[in-house]
Amino acid sequence: MYTLATIRDTIRVLPSKFSTDLNQAILNMVRNDMEGLVDADLGVVVAVTDAKRRGEGKIVPGDAAAYFDSEITLLVYKPQVNEVVEGYVSEATEFGAFLKTGPIEGLIHVSQIADDFITYDAKLPGFVGRDSKRTLKIGDQVTARVVSVSLKNTIPDSKIGLTMRQPGLGKKEWAKLKKVVRGEKKGKAPPKGGDSA
Repeated sequence: MYTLATIRDTIRVLPSKFSTDLNQAILNMVRNDMEGLVDADLGVVVAVTDAKRRGEGKIVPGDAAAYFDSEITLLVYKPQVNEVVEGYVSEATEFGAFLKTGPIEGLIHVSQIADDFITYDAKLPGFVGRDSKRTLKIGDQVTARVVSVSLKNTIPDSKIGLTMRQPGLGKKEWAKLKKVVRGEKKGKAPPKGGDSA
């Protein structure tokens, strides 16, 4: 889920920036330092949208810089368990597909791709359902549900678990495909009910 968060921090501004717009200088510095960071409470910092100094700067003996208490507005992305997300398959491996959703990737384990026996096909590269013949390959747009979130200090260390084994999830084309009934023979219609004489 994307949200705006406001935090307060003290920002060190170098003397070379004193003659410029201090709010703009603080904004530029904070963007360089914070965008792309991961915080367990806030989530992934996607963008710093605003930064304003609050009051006069403070000087520390022996340091030519000034320290400004600042209010910073961040656009953050923090996936929530049970949240439905959309994205595209960025990588396919034998153990599952990686889904790029926003600034982070999540893993759809092979057991969570579909309600079917799924096999990995290195030629696609991607996955094929045994009964449904549904395919999932790199570049496919899909809808998935978040089942686990573990945010660490960096994006590569953070883990998101996803599933597509629930109604309405997966590729949009999958919803249009006729559901395969196990044991049904090709060419024969299923019984309509009632007695046959």
